Amino acid sequence: MDWFLNAESAGHKFALMVVAILLFVLVMGLILFGLERIRRLPVWVTVLGFLGPTVLFLAFGLLYPGIRTIWTSFFDARSDNYVGLDNYVTAFTEPQFQIVLRNTLLWVVLVPLVSTFIGLVYAVLIDRTRFESFAKTMIFLPLSISLVGASIIWKFVYEYKQHAVNPVTGEELVHQIGILNQVLVWLGLPPQQFLLNQPWNTLFLIVVMIWIQAGFAMTVLSAAVKAIPDDIVEAARLDGLHGIGMFRYITVPSIRPALVVVLTTIAIGTLKVFDIVRTMTGGNFGTSVVAYEFYTQSFRAQNAGLGAALATILFVLVIPIVVYNVRQLRLSEEIR
Repeated sequence: MDWFLNAESAGHKFALMVVAILLFVLVMGLILFGLERIRRLPVWVTVLGFLGPTVLFLAFGLLYPGIRTIWTSFFDARSDNYVGLDNYVTAFTEPQFQIVLRNTLLWVVLVPLVSTFIGLVYAVLIDRTRFESFAKTMIFLPLSISLVGASIIWKFVYEYKQHAVNPVTGEELVHQIGILNQVLVWLGLPPQQFLLNQPWNTLFLIVVMIWIQAGFAMTVLSAAVKAIPDDIVEAARLDGLHGIGMFRYITVPSIRPALVVVLTTIAIGTLKVFDIVRTMTGGNFGTSVVAYEFYTQSFRAQNAGLGAALATILFVLVIPIVVYNVRQLRLSEEIR
């Protein structure tokens, strides 16, 4: 058993993976093979047979690592000496990590709110128009791109080249390949290093996530808007509501459960953002977030204790969002 838990070499890890897969296949094979006999067993035995393996895998793959991470956060870099809350104090008091927490807060506030707002307005504007399908496809396309792929695309958009002009002819000696900087040059403005200048570079990274998540928000909210009963809409119009009034007093209240789902789902995904920061800046120039920083501390700086503390902080930040989401879903079900 110790060999499985303390496997360090690549061969041991590969063997562990193979054993886990074979165990899963064996258990599921036994369950499927005995379906006829399972029908004759008590209900609780059937439930245990199907849910038991899942619960065991969740405990082994999720619960145990979570508890181990929290435990490690109370130890030093090499997990040798108990340091209590020192790692958490460092995470909240050191200027370097305060920037990380500030950036994470900006991501969690701006991305869900702006993405949901864009998605909602877009869904309402194109609802029942001739080009509705095409318009939805255009805003949904970024969601089909991986975060790494989207980051590479936007890295080219933000690309910066040192601007140079021939003093005699006025001809550009260096052509910008980044579309934003080229637009600035056309307007007679100097090109900018969008990914280097703090703190604005964090906002330019946030734009990438908004570009991706707006399609998700539009898809869910468009379905919610179409589900609003026609009689409610007609009654509101007879009462004189149109345009912004219809949007404020009818559309938004009617799709509130969908709004909560979209906001909380995007917020959870934003808290875990890693790919965009890693691909575009590598966490440099004051752009790191908690999800990227605990990776850096754990695997680059070899500071297991601080990395575990940051991971625990991220876990704690997710809990209120999940709890709120569950409560709102239960309330919406009770209302129905």
